[in-house]
Amino acid sequence: MAKYRKLGKTSSQRKALLRNQVTNLLYHGKIVTTEQRAKEVRKIAEGLIAMAVREKDNFETVTITVKVPKKDADGKRVKEVVDGRKVSVFEEVQREVKKDLPSRLHARRQMLKVFYPVKEVPAKNAGKKRNTKQVNMPEKMFTEIAPKYEGRNGGYTRIVKIGPRKGDAAMEVVLELV
Repeated sequence: MAKYRKLGKTSSQRKALLRNQVTNLLYHGKIVTTEQRAKEVRKIAEGLIAMAVREKDNFETVTITVKVPKKDADGKRVKEVVDGRKVSVFEEVQREVKKDLPSRLHARRQMLKVFYPVKEVPAKNAGKKRNTKQVNMPEKMFTEIAPKYEGRNGGYTRIVKIGPRKGDAAMEVVLELV
């Protein structure tokens, strides 16, 4: 007996489909898909959520000194003339940085193997490249999704049947985070 459904696709197509649906499920919170696909996506998504819950607090905070360009009231870099050239002025600043411990770093890299890059586009700039920002999905998993499921032992997703699809009568479902 097979350990997974082939979904009528080649291995590369299947992997791409599942990665895409897992990324969208964890970014948006719910997706509409067929029942068979939902059951496969659920396996992957629940494993990632369990990993995030396990490694959520596994980091240390480190203080580092960083050189930052000095800026004026308008937000432009302050320049001074040195040897006939304009050079930016830098100042040293103390910053708090979260440093992953080895197991959390491993979990982050395992998540990155599954997630596709996600760009967030503001509603007013829809269709434009300007002001888009890259969403750090592993960070979202650790900070937003994992705390929500901290006291729960599995069962992070729910499948709700919504009826057959019009074209081919495949059973459609809503796969959502609980």
